[in-house]
Amino acid sequence: MQLYFRLAWRNVWRQRRRTLIIALAMGIIMSLLILYDGLIGGFEQAIYGNAIQLLGGNIQIHAPGYNQKVGRKPLLSLAAPDVLVRVAEEHPDVVAVSKRIVTSGIVTNREGAFAVSIVGVEPEREARFSPVAQNITRGRYLGPEAEDYIVIGQGLATAMGIDVGDRITMVGRATHEQTRQRAMTVIGIYDVGVPSVEKGTVYLSLAEAQTLFGLDAQVTEVVISLRQIGQEPGVVRYIQSRVPGYEVDTWVNSFPELKQTMDMKTGVMGVFGVIMLCVAAIGILNSQMMAVFERTREIGILGALGMKPGGIMLLFLLEGTLIGVMGAIIGALLGTLVNGLMAYYGIDYSSFADLTEYTALISGRIYSHMVPHKIVQHGLTVLIIATLAAFLPARDASHREPATALHHV
Repeated sequence: MQLYFRLAWRNVWRQRRRTLIIALAMGIIMSLLILYDGLIGGFEQAIYGNAIQLLGGNIQIHAPGYNQKVGRKPLLSLAAPDVLVRVAEEHPDVVAVSKRIVTSGIVTNREGAFAVSIVGVEPEREARFSPVAQNITRGRYLGPEAEDYIVIGQGLATAMGIDVGDRITMVGRATHEQTRQRAMTVIGIYDVGVPSVEKGTVYLSLAEAQTLFGLDAQVTEVVISLRQIGQEPGVVRYIQSRVPGYEVDTWVNSFPELKQTMDMKTGVMGVFGVIMLCVAAIGILNSQMMAVFERTREIGILGALGMKPGGIMLLFLLEGTLIGVMGAIIGALLGTLVNGLMAYYGIDYSSFADLTEYTALISGRIYSHMVPHKIVQHGLTVLIIATLAAFLPARDASHREPATALHHV
């Protein structure tokens, strides 16, 4: 086998310029795919990460039986929520933990009635990571006091024709299917650029929600925010092992439409990447076909010296594979370098924030994320495609009769 590798390596460098051009082409395409993966990771953290925080955190913990009635947002009290918070905060991937009360209701004024989700939050905790707290455009965010203050979205404020300081009537569903009504003062208006969220979610302090809905010192949900998307499974296993008996869900289950969007994007780019690599593989195919044509007499000599057709085929396959290996190495080095630069400097995307609802969640620069397993994956793809591209020329070379090949001019 060592002899085949030595012969293949020598033959690869017979046409040095051609070999370098093909390997460099595959390497550049691979580096672009690596860069794309890194930028998409950055976009996911900037867009989907913020969307997840906006919709309810990476992980949500509820009392047993919650998922059976999730459409009604049941007010099932959590047992020992402070223990849950303490356990979650001990995990290194967790950046914030907050207790909440979430129920459904309506807000009304002279403009009409609007269905909303009512969220009671711990303002001092959520102010550190909540996109709502960080995007108050008028007024201020909530405080810890149990006052009749409410924070609403710009979309709802526009629909109701109200501003900071105005009062609206809020009706929410309390325990035992009862309803509670209270006049609330708009203390702040948030604008995250997502009208569907702004129009459908209002916030009040946890203390006020506990008083209003008859849940003294109780909560219905604990939300956990993580450093990055993708760390959820490990944290879920950790929590379930330390404090069993709760329903622990991730954003994948709670917000499936986000997961579907991400999977669709990944699938489309995966197909696009393979097409790009296949285009580069045509270069290897052409190179090997030219090599077979140019070395017809050599193939005849190898056959006359006793090399079997399988050996000749293996020799040409190894040549294609070696070019693929060079392309993969170039791509890995170049892709890692460019990705590292983008991770350090980032891209200023603020001027494009108004393109769609999701891009509105981008607050500034996008920083590329290194994805090591993607580098290995793309490298193997380059290697496989290069080997497959060399298969037809290798088979053609192995089928040539030595006597005929020796008389080729």
